[in-house]
Amino acid sequence: MPCFPKNLKGDAEFMQKSSLDVVRGTLDVLILKTLSWGAMHGYAISQAILRQTDEALLVEEGALYPALYRMEGKGWLEAEWGVSENNRRAKYYRLTFDGRRRLREEMKTWTHYAEAVGKVLGANSKPQWEKA
Repeated sequence: MPCFPKNLKGDAEFMQKSSLDVVRGTLDVLILKTLSWGAMHGYAISQAILRQTDEALLVEEGALYPALYRMEGKGWLEAEWGVSENNRRAKYYRLTFDGRRRLREEMKTWTHYAEAVGKVLGANSKPQWEKA
């Protein structure tokens, strides 16, 4: 399972069937936003997302690294090898100009999406589709 709410980890089969497509789109914007604060290696990205979401979202390596490679291939990220805090060799990713532009686009899309979902979830009465 790539990225999912930790409290639903036990129901991974449900999450895979019901929201994998949403998760894929979410992962890109989470990574882009995280890298907007500066260059990071993969493990640091996953930990930053986990901490930023109060440990609600766990990004597993099996989803993180393919997403990083894909976004690097699209020109949204660039990477270089460096040394981590643990004195280990690590690949550090950072946003490119195109990556920052993509982040702005994704943030607009997610804001509109969240507002639309909020309207449905916040409804207190059944909508009236037909005029009387």
